[in-house]
Amino acid sequence: MPESEPDQPDDLALEQDHLERSRAALQDRHEHAGGLKAVGAAAVSEGPNVSTEYLKQVLYRRTKSLIDDPTVPLFFGRIDYDRADLPGRIHIGRRHVGGEAGGEPLVIDWRAPVALPFYRATKDDPMSVRLRRRFGFSHGRLTAYEDEDLVAGQQLETSELLEAEIAKPRTGPMRDIVATIQPEQDVLVRSEIERSVCIQGAPGTGKTAVGLHRAAWLLYTHRDPLSRSGLMVIGPNDSFLSYIGDVLPALGEIAATQETVDSVVAKANELEATGTEPAAVAVIKGDGRMAEVIRKAIWSHLRPATETLLVQRGSRQFRVPAYLADEIVQSITDRGVRYAAGREMVPQRLAHQVLLRMEAAGDSPDDRVQNAVARSRGVKVYAEAIWPAVDPEKLILRLLTDADFLAEHADGLLTEPEQAAIRPAKLPRSVKSAHWTPADLVLIDEAADVLTRTPSLGHLIIDEAQDLSAMQLRAVGRRASTGSVTVLGDLAQATTPWATTSWAETLGHLGKPEAAIEELVAGFRVPAAVIEFAGRLLPWIAPTLTPPHSIRRAKGDLRITATTAVAAELIAAVETALADQGSIGLIGSDAAIVTVQTILDDHGVRYGVLGQPPGADEDTFSNRLDLVPASIAKGLEFDHVVLLEPAAIVAAEPDPATGLRRLYVCLTRAVTSLQIVHTEPMPAELSA
Repeated sequence: MPESEPDQPDDLALEQDHLERSRAALQDRHEHAGGLKAVGAAAVSEGPNVSTEYLKQVLYRRTKSLIDDPTVPLFFGRIDYDRADLPGRIHIGRRHVGGEAGGEPLVIDWRAPVALPFYRATKDDPMSVRLRRRFGFSHGRLTAYEDEDLVAGQQLETSELLEAEIAKPRTGPMRDIVATIQPEQDVLVRSEIERSVCIQGAPGTGKTAVGLHRAAWLLYTHRDPLSRSGLMVIGPNDSFLSYIGDVLPALGEIAATQETVDSVVAKANELEATGTEPAAVAVIKGDGRMAEVIRKAIWSHLRPATETLLVQRGSRQFRVPAYLADEIVQSITDRGVRYAAGREMVPQRLAHQVLLRMEAAGDSPDDRVQNAVARSRGVKVYAEAIWPAVDPEKLILRLLTDADFLAEHADGLLTEPEQAAIRPAKLPRSVKSAHWTPADLVLIDEAADVLTRTPSLGHLIIDEAQDLSAMQLRAVGRRASTGSVTVLGDLAQATTPWATTSWAETLGHLGKPEAAIEELVAGFRVPAAVIEFAGRLLPWIAPTLTPPHSIRRAKGDLRITATTAVAAELIAAVETALADQGSIGLIGSDAAIVTVQTILDDHGVRYGVLGQPPGADEDTFSNRLDLVPASIAKGLEFDHVVLLEPAAIVAAEPDPATGLRRLYVCLTRAVTSLQIVHTEPMPAELSA
């Protein structure tokens, strides 16, 4: 049982005093960092001082990382070591807080190696820890603690403080879970940077949190290399990125970028997706076969030499025969270089042949002569004829609009009906007039990579990866070609027409077939009543997965209301949720959102609508009640969920299996209570 302030006033008071001293020390460091002035080395020439600008950025990041949130304690746990060569006692928190005058640190960062036993020590393997203490807190003040004497074999079977923290009501975006990381999660969080990991996680198992905390751990442990190579988090949509956006900054990390696949390829190619297309067309464009079609189309631009290259140097003429030019092209392609890199080699290779002939004639040319020959107009024109430039946008436009060109390169890869399907009904006149779709931008990105290698990041966190097409996975994977990845997802929550069917297939498209596949099935957030009810769908949507289970003792609240007066029951359910603490998500099919808005407006209920820009006086997730279209519910969670018309959510999808998976997603967004309101019959698959 937790020991509270009345039971141990002196001990808890001492811990509170330590907390206040830690806060004061952090504030001193924040003020000190804020008062520093960035002055770089004197600029050699006029213009911006790069050193000074760099130092300003460093100071800004440092000052921002030292901002304290007074509503959250700086530490959540303590361990006392039982060995003389280790620190006697350390308090563990979200960031490091140094002691005064070079003394012992007041708080140790949870990512430090010395803090690892807080998460993994057991009575069977105490890891040199005598005592582990977990704190309870409210509004920034310590309220209670639990102790485990691991050396004496005392380990709590159930931590009331841990359960309370997991189930604590909340509003606003996602927050960190450093106080509640479980041993199996910690193993994944601290996976070394060289190791790519794929985490199949059931709802409520914390897979997104694990991915974000792995990002924080990697940035802490490998700060210098990742500051150069970069770390990116890729999520399914902007609402999701807004939801998770505060987690890494709360852990003192602001260096990671957060994007969607669409935004990554749009920015990389300086394009915008303004067009739409049927899902069936996007499925074909997202198929991995398109990569080979594009590769063949690009390399088909190579042309055999048709005449001898003549180079005039002074009074002499030097000849490079056509067959030798063809051998040059073949030798370059045999090296497996990118198309654009090979194109740059051709003039130099031709010039080298001219140099050999000049030497045979008694001249003594050097590298400067070779460079001059390579840059000469005649050589450049000749090289362009046999290895012409290719523009990725023009290439994709031609593939989509020129039936003969597509047929030439898609033969044996795409069927004739598939080729016809991706041909737009209205043909754009030029690249500038084309209304590119998101799937088109991914194709352009593929073509750009065939031409020029895409720069690689040090690490990628890819959430909801089960919903990415093969071509989207290739676009993501090439941005970690020399780095590693953390893949997060749940096959049971696959809701796009092009969704993956296996993690092995996903990892293959990512270029990381060696990645370890881990499975999380213990639910920490979704209550048992909810996960057991939603689990009835698993035999129809993902029969090979291990059914998840909740480790929370509280079953949660599940209510199902059949009604003919949907407006009245919907408002009653919302009012019931509002009477409790925490965030509320009202989830319905996308088509029902406007109707639900009218109902809420008629009853004077304040709400936000996810997926739409917030009002001028509010931020995303700033309302207690959010109206959530089913299509963007994935990855989000709310203390209370009101779910309208499950059958309509299923029917809104192109096929029953996808509809049931969408419903599974929506059913599992609740942390405390789930209220279902329906007028249509419930899907038969939910019957016990």
